[in-house]
Amino acid sequence: MFRGKKYRASMEKFDKQKQYDIAEGLNLVVATAPANFDESIEVHIKLGVDPKNADQQVRGSVVLPNGTGKSKKVLVIAKGDKAEIAKQEGADFVGAEDMIDKIMKENWLGFDACVTTPDMMGLVGRIARVLGPRGLMPNPKSGTVTPDVAKAIKDIKAGKVEYRLDKFGIIHCVIGKKSFGAAKLQENFDTLIDAIIKAKPQAAKGTYIRSISLASSMGPGIKVKY
Repeated sequence: MFRGKKYRASMEKFDKQKQYDIAEGLNLVVATAPANFDESIEVHIKLGVDPKNADQQVRGSVVLPNGTGKSKKVLVIAKGDKAEIAKQEGADFVGAEDMIDKIMKENWLGFDACVTTPDMMGLVGRIARVLGPRGLMPNPKSGTVTPDVAKAIKDIKAGKVEYRLDKFGIIHCVIGKKSFGAAKLQENFDTLIDAIIKAKPQAAKGTYIRSISLASSMGPGIKVKY
C-alpha cells in the first residue's frame, strides 16, 4: 500500500514492533500526527472474548473527563414534557413521527447521537435498520433509551462516548484531539479502560485485554502495553 511522505516520516519516529508505556505512547501519537488539522486520537483495543457469543458482548458508554473535542449534535425522539425538556437542555433536534419520517423518507442523518424515551421505542424501531449499522440506534446500555433525557443530553454534550465490540473482538474509540496533549489524553484513556474492565463479561476466560494500539486520524498505529 502506498503511503504518503508525511506518513512515512511519522513511521520513522518510533519502533513499530515495540510496545510502549501508555504515557510514552500518547506522547508519540501526538508527535507523529502528520496532518495540518487537529487530528482525533483513537484507541483500538483487542479483547479476549468471542463477539459471536451473546454472553461475551462488551458494550457500554462513559463520559470522558476532558470530552472528545467534538461538539455532538443530538436528536431526541420524545413527546410532551420530555420533548420540552429536551429543547430546554439544548438538544439540536427534537420530534417524534416527523423525525422518523424525515429519516425514512429523506435518509436524513444530520446528528451524532439519538436519544429516546422508553415509550417511544416502538416508533424508533421503524428506523432500526437505518440507525443500527451506523451506531446511532438508541440503547438502554448506552444510556440513550431513558426517561431522563436531560441527563442523556448533558452527558453526550460533555463528551460521552459509546464503546462496543466489532465482529473481530476489537473496540475502536476516540479519546480526544491532538491539541489535548498527552496528559489530558491519558485521563480520557484511563477512564475508558476502567469502564471496559468493569464491563468484562463473566463468560470471558483467559487474558481479557490482548493488545492496545493508539493512532491519530491520519497517522500510524503505535502499540502500547497495559
